[in-house]
Amino acid sequence: MEDYHKPDQQTLQALKDTANRLRINSIKATTAAGSGHPTSCCSAAEIMSVLFFHTMRYKPQDPRNANNDRFVLSKGHAAPILYAVWAEAGFLHESELLNLRKIDSILEGHPVPKQAFTDVATGSLGQGLGAACGMAYTGKYFDRASYRVYCVLGDGELSEGSVWEAMAFAGFYKLDNLIAILDINRLGQSDPAPLQHHVEIYQKRCEAFGWHAIIVDGHSVEELCKAFGQAKHQPTAIIARTYKGKGITGIEDKENWHGKPLPKNMAEQVIQEIDERIQNRKRLSPAFPHEDVPIVNIRNVRMPSPPNYKMGEKIATRKAYGLALAKLGHASDRVIALDGDTKNSTFSELFKKEHPSRFIECYIAEQNMVSVAVGCAARDRNIVFASTFATFYTRAFDQIRMAAISESNINLCGSHCGISIGEDGPSQMALEDLGMFRTIPNATVFYPSDAVSTEKAVELAANTKGICFIRTSRPENAVIYSSNEDFHIGQAKVVFKSKDDQVTVIGAGVTLHEALAAAEQLKKERISIRVIDPFTIKPLDKKTILDNARATKGRIITVEDHYYEGGIGEAVCAAVVGEPGITVSRLAVSHIPRSGKPAELLRMFGIDKEAIIQAVKMAVSKSRNAE
Repeated sequence: MEDYHKPDQQTLQALKDTANRLRINSIKATTAAGSGHPTSCCSAAEIMSVLFFHTMRYKPQDPRNANNDRFVLSKGHAAPILYAVWAEAGFLHESELLNLRKIDSILEGHPVPKQAFTDVATGSLGQGLGAACGMAYTGKYFDRASYRVYCVLGDGELSEGSVWEAMAFAGFYKLDNLIAILDINRLGQSDPAPLQHHVEIYQKRCEAFGWHAIIVDGHSVEELCKAFGQAKHQPTAIIARTYKGKGITGIEDKENWHGKPLPKNMAEQVIQEIDERIQNRKRLSPAFPHEDVPIVNIRNVRMPSPPNYKMGEKIATRKAYGLALAKLGHASDRVIALDGDTKNSTFSELFKKEHPSRFIECYIAEQNMVSVAVGCAARDRNIVFASTFATFYTRAFDQIRMAAISESNINLCGSHCGISIGEDGPSQMALEDLGMFRTIPNATVFYPSDAVSTEKAVELAANTKGICFIRTSRPENAVIYSSNEDFHIGQAKVVFKSKDDQVTVIGAGVTLHEALAAAEQLKKERISIRVIDPFTIKPLDKKTILDNARATKGRIITVEDHYYEGGIGEAVCAAVVGEPGITVSRLAVSHIPRSGKPAELLRMFGIDKEAIIQAVKMAVSKSRNAE
């Protein structure tokens, strides 16, 4: 409270006037668009006015300046009021607001990073606070700077579990530079929110998660100014009691107006009414930020030395990931690692051991871990790697999807893929992950098969734009590449070949080693096969696959520790579709597996050495019969 100086009456009136201008522009924009959420904007008008024109420190003509306070609109459907704010601040032309949601405007229906003032895309509710946590953690512990992070949430999204994962994270790490503003406007999309205006219950919940929680009248600029002026040694939640559609006669606090623009004649009348409440046309200017953020460069970060493995040495790719990450941490102090309480299985603990201050334990909250990673990576502040069992990313798929829309550069490592983990059984086996990550636009999907290629994948991921996924395995497999082997995204390796090869077999991870064992066995039986390691499943090296398939009579066999749907087999089929004379046979996991020893399971599901041998013999005999 000692920091709070009550603003003078002139400032308070100017903030009220600003709030009403924001209302007017939100109504104008949504009516012009014929769609949008004016009532959700109107409940937040005073919150946005006080935040952007009294509390926050930023340069309005340089929204991405590293010193600026950060802002996340978690209730992304209220985007028009965010756009109205940046017009009020002079960054956007007011006339541009009327192009809301048009195909040639940057002002989309929900915030996206093609807007310079948007760090993370929002709109899938419940995710903004997790990203804000990542920004606040970066500000407090990595940048050690004075910028603060503000996040506005709607009350509807407070039913999302991911919000409370983020609340727990911020409370545990005492992110006192993080302020969440809960816009409690009572009404959801189709019904009132479950707690309606019981703001005292929200307060108790926030306090239980380690937050300082203040209840305010969300339409009182004075109460908001006072609440924002309170500094505490914990995150702050401002619980703002508001009314949906505030200021719109006949609509304020009424159901069935969510996501509905005002008809033109009604809008004109409402705008006139609100305009009459404005006493002064003078624009307020924000305070500039403190210039105390370190300059960082995360471009072109390279391993300090080549891989240090011996050919034939046995090491699991999950362990090679941890060793590689720890090594990369010496190349740049902006490499950071996150994990979901699996660090002794994913081997990210090796990074923590060498760089303890740059490791973030996210505990068993994978959705929040991905959101925090996105926040940490925002504004190119860090090179972010997050790891857990590959199968647990399925619960964070929405966060990963939104990370792609956010144009984020996070790197996700998923260990314990497939049935080769053995005894733990199907709940721990990632068998859908390749399909999931392949659907993500601009994603790179690495599937390294030995320690050397894993280290190269980590280095490449650190320098690659977009979402990167590295799939690692539990079994210890032999190193098959020399330390000076060069790897590139989208470039496969032919790891076994002769001039008489009759079939091309494509495997990755454990199945590549099964394919190599099959090749040795078949050689004794005078059947030669070619074996390919794709290295990246997306992008896939179509040229290498086709060239080698043509050299082996058009025959391809894929073998993978993944379900048939969405994995290597389908990726290869998509690459060769329409190519004359090419046939693809697929070996994959056909149904829900069970516990057992890895070798037993590979045999049971027909993806081991013996199954490959049988598939090769069948392909060869088929064509002989056809001849």
